[in-house]
Amino acid sequence: MTEKKGLARKPGRNLSRREMLKLAVGVGGTLAFGGGILTGCGRRKNGLTVGVAFETLQTEYWVASIETIRAELKKRGIEMLEAIADGDANRQFEQIRNFIARQVDGIIIAPKDKHTVIPMIRAANRAKIPIVLYNRPPAESDTKSVTVVADNYAITKATVEYMAEQAKASGKKYEGMILIGDLGDINAIGRRDGFDDVVKNCSDTIRVMARIPTEWDPEKAQSGVTNALQAYPGINFIFTSSDFLFPSIVAALKTVDKYKKIGEEGHVILGGFDGDATAYQMLVHRYLDADGVQDMYFECSESVQAILDLRAGKEVPEQILDKGFVIHQGNLREASRRMWGAQLKKSSTG
Repeated sequence: MTEKKGLARKPGRNLSRREMLKLAVGVGGTLAFGGGILTGCGRRKNGLTVGVAFETLQTEYWVASIETIRAELKKRGIEMLEAIADGDANRQFEQIRNFIARQVDGIIIAPKDKHTVIPMIRAANRAKIPIVLYNRPPAESDTKSVTVVADNYAITKATVEYMAEQAKASGKKYEGMILIGDLGDINAIGRRDGFDDVVKNCSDTIRVMARIPTEWDPEKAQSGVTNALQAYPGINFIFTSSDFLFPSIVAALKTVDKYKKIGEEGHVILGGFDGDATAYQMLVHRYLDADGVQDMYFECSESVQAILDLRAGKEVPEQILDKGFVIHQGNLREASRRMWGAQLKKSSTG
């Protein structure tokens, strides 16, 4: 997987629609927006077509994911139809209907949320088309699907435990802050709960002073962090539920001269979740203590394999769990080989 040069997300800025289009459409790729599908001209080796519907390409994670799924399908000789909903659940439902009308052999969907995806799964079930949910599980229902998802709770818990160990080892008292994602996203709930279950057992060392609701909005995140640092200037332990909010945190820390490297006086213990290129750079430059990494390569490969297994009539579990891993200063060299953001950064710099 390679990142298109010149289109990396700049700190504090979401990818534009034009940039998302350039990143999302590869050679021989196909794309669908709203009700329309633009068909690619790639030749299929095995006659299969899989529809891939993503709710957004707002962050590096989603862009890297769709590129990796594209590469995985191409490797197996499977044609891919793409659909990007731009955060619109109704549009995504129409895109799924288009896939069904095209009689695709399988559907991989990264849904907007756990509820709006249910009628989409039901429509695929009626058409007897295997459907796999990528990275976000559905709400409970009588529908049939497979979900490939990170263990958000366990990965976050392990990440914050590492951060807490660093805090305890310093012998100091810490004032904490967490940036919480959109709680309509079950992944955000798992990450919040993983954080909470660690810090509640570390009350002798860490006292949580601020809980910033971000709804995955960088501007809202930066405003919240800035206000929290003004209200509680002693904050020195921060966890973000997504790495793509790091530019917002860094900007806020710099305004109060608190963006310091590990080992420097005034260093704020920082941790995050995802494994993107920004987090990797912060690890390399010793500003970031730990990051919970989603094994994106595993999730993409398993999503494609699940479609093939379902088509072959094999038993597939309803949920395939990505256990991920924690990368930190102690294992940076070795773990970066499995960190998708590290590989993204390395490929973009040659």
